[in-house]
Amino acid sequence: MISARMSRAARAVLVLTASIGVAAAASACGTQKISVSKSQPSVYRGAALFNQRCSGCHTLSYAAAHGSAANVRSAEFNNGPNFNVRCERPVSRVLYAIENGGFSGAIMPQNVVVGQDAVDVAEFVAKYAGRQAPKVPGAPVCVAQPIGSISPVASAAASSAVTGGTTGASGPSGPKGTKKSTAAKSHPAKGKSKP
Repeated sequence: MISARMSRAARAVLVLTASIGVAAAASACGTQKISVSKSQPSVYRGAALFNQRCSGCHTLSYAAAHGSAANVRSAEFNNGPNFNVRCERPVSRVLYAIENGGFSGAIMPQNVVVGQDAVDVAEFVAKYAGRQAPKVPGAPVCVAQPIGSISPVASAAASSAVTGGTTGASGPSGPKGTKKSTAAKSHPAKGKSKP
């Protein structure tokens, strides 16, 4: 609290000094940058998308994302895994988690990114996750595990599913982008017996 006996000039200096301190502290927040080379455009794009869409719940320093709980005792229900230490490979596994809301489907929204964006994020996570994992005797090292890849056909199918387009006569979509379902033929409805 500012004393009533303090001169007007001293008050001004005190307020100015405090304002400068607050401004300096506030400007330091969020200064970490994405540390993925722009020479790999799809991986860099995946890092930027991860920062925008996933950093609220997940940690991955290469994308300047710090959303995981630092302490298990102070964790909230929406704190996702820390990908600095958790290995996520192959790419197809990461893409599955993106499409299905993680592996439990309880908290993470399904299709938080879709189409080619999802493929880019999956490739980024598979490439950079687990690089700071502690070495555990007998456990495989994350960087020694294969990253894998998404086939161009799967990537095109993911993009097609988002845009509602067809992938041809042999693709997963029928006329006018509608999916043909065989679920009704192979799985009878509940409560009905098989003929």
